[in-house]
Amino acid sequence: MASKEPTPDRAEKNAYFPSAYSLGEYVPPRTDYDGAEHERTSAARRKVLLIGADERYLPVQDGRLFSTGNHPVETLLPVLHLEAAGYDVEVATSSGNPVKYEFWAFPAEDEAVRGIYERLRPKTENPKKLSTVIANELGPDSDYAAVFVPGGHGAMINMADDPDIGAVLTWALDSDRVVISLCHGPAAFLAARDRDGNNRFAGYSVCAFPDALDEGANVDIGYLPARMTWLLSKTLRERGITVVNDDMTGGVHRDRLVVTGDSPLAANALGKLAVDVLAEAAAGSLR
Repeated sequence: MASKEPTPDRAEKNAYFPSAYSLGEYVPPRTDYDGAEHERTSAARRKVLLIGADERYLPVQDGRLFSTGNHPVETLLPVLHLEAAGYDVEVATSSGNPVKYEFWAFPAEDEAVRGIYERLRPKTENPKKLSTVIANELGPDSDYAAVFVPGGHGAMINMADDPDIGAVLTWALDSDRVVISLCHGPAAFLAARDRDGNNRFAGYSVCAFPDALDEGANVDIGYLPARMTWLLSKTLRERGITVVNDDMTGGVHRDRLVVTGDSPLAANALGKLAVDVLAEAAAGSLR
């Protein structure tokens, strides 16, 4: 039987990858991607801004670090659908440093995921700096139709308090742009606050990764090296955001122009839903 002990990351003291057992449970060789047959958009706005994680080490309890980043399936499957529908995905990070992936979660036998990884690689390795995007590419006439924040525990490191991420998401809400996220990605929603400190997503409902797994099974099977210092769904609810799920089923959810999913299991369905919502938004039927 494979070990449930977290695997040490030799690049950093007290840092750990998930255990061999947990990867056997959570990382299938292929995804449920079954093709992307979408009508190509004729909308004037054809760009999607992907905000990637730029830090790898998430502090957890007991002085340990979780070696994480963006989950590749949660990042790349939605991009496959966006690309097939004619959208140009641009990549940015807050620092301008490369996107960090959880490569241990890569589906080894999924050629579609590997293909989009390679196509997107020049952008993920040389992303735009988010402050530059804010200064030069946003506004009422921006070409961006959507903002996409992928999941992975990397979103829990520094996105919740990042003012530039907050500014981009606030712009998206104020400008009737689609917001796409899943799993731990909605941690970024916590950064969007008004002048009084109120969360701009308060009153919205979302899917997110269930706290019960991060508190229980993910620790028990060695996916996490220790318990989290804070919990995503609990914090979202404290900020006035309704989390519609308590478990992980691959569910997706839409509230106005905010489209979310619960886990890697939702990535394929989220991509399809995002394309549909973008088409409706472009047609002016969602306000």
